[in-house]
Amino acid sequence: MAPQDSSPAELIDQFGRRVDYIRLSITDRCDFRCVYCMGEDMTFLPREEVLTLEECERLVRVFVGLGVQKVRITGGEPLVRKNALWLFEQVGKLPGLRELVLTTNGSQLDHQALPLKEAGVSRINISLDSLDAERFRKITRVGDINKVLRGIDAAKAAGIARIRLNSVLMRGFNDDEAVALTQFAVDKGIDIAFIEEMPLGQVDHNRESSCVTSDETLGVLQQHFRLVSSAETTGGPARYWRIPDTETRVGFISPHSHNFCESCNRVRITCKGELFLCLGQEDVVDLMPLLREYPNDDAPIREAIVNAMKIKPKGHDFDLRRAEPAVVRFMSVTGG
Repeated sequence: MAPQDSSPAELIDQFGRRVDYIRLSITDRCDFRCVYCMGEDMTFLPREEVLTLEECERLVRVFVGLGVQKVRITGGEPLVRKNALWLFEQVGKLPGLRELVLTTNGSQLDHQALPLKEAGVSRINISLDSLDAERFRKITRVGDINKVLRGIDAAKAAGIARIRLNSVLMRGFNDDEAVALTQFAVDKGIDIAFIEEMPLGQVDHNRESSCVTSDETLGVLQQHFRLVSSAETTGGPARYWRIPDTETRVGFISPHSHNFCESCNRVRITCKGELFLCLGQEDVVDLMPLLREYPNDDAPIREAIVNAMKIKPKGHDFDLRRAEPAVVRFMSVTGG
């Protein structure tokens, strides 16, 4: 590759926010079909329209060269991608990278947790929306909760520094499990975050009536746990509370009730090489053509990334009262 040029050492958007965190989706495929994330009958991308793992590594390397310190690998389900471990190993070696993290549904962790730890993964977020096997299958449409539970135990056994459950509560689906899920996290000595459902893609339920706000969940949990507000951050949008005398932090990600856009420090890259400047907007820069037109020159890619910061929007415009979703694409398309 061409040597680094005089590109800025940091990515600063038009509102003065420093972008030092990227979320890279390496596949749109998943072995689950969660009702809030994708349709039941999905059409996935042909292989030639998906970044190769080598292209993924190159993109991450360019971003790290521009001051990005945190990289999250996502999907779909990233661990169903063949040879995905190679990418983690390569990214984990990059000088200047402070943190390599993973978001997963946990189904593949029982045999991949230790190699991921050895590759440099320091934190893992695992989606878990129910502890009831039948309900879990209903939400995921096809998932086996026992595989996920084994994956959580494998991640703990591997010595992953922080493990966090991600739970989307939906009224009438699983909103009665907030306490049980939190107690499960306490028992396991791990964190949990409750995420308000994102209005992405057309689903077969009414999001305005199904959305459970962070304040509602917090109120329920405060009846069962002593929660102490914390200023801790993991570099993302979650706001944390501590449960004293435990290892557990309870986080809330509140795109509707408590907009967090003023401090946004992240961008997303899809498995097609599309650079989305905001999850809830359509501002996008297509990086795949540059990767393939300039296989030995990173300068055009760096220039495109730097220029993209000029169109990063101030924030999303999520409104559950809309008849149509805020964004037509499903969450699985942009990356979890």
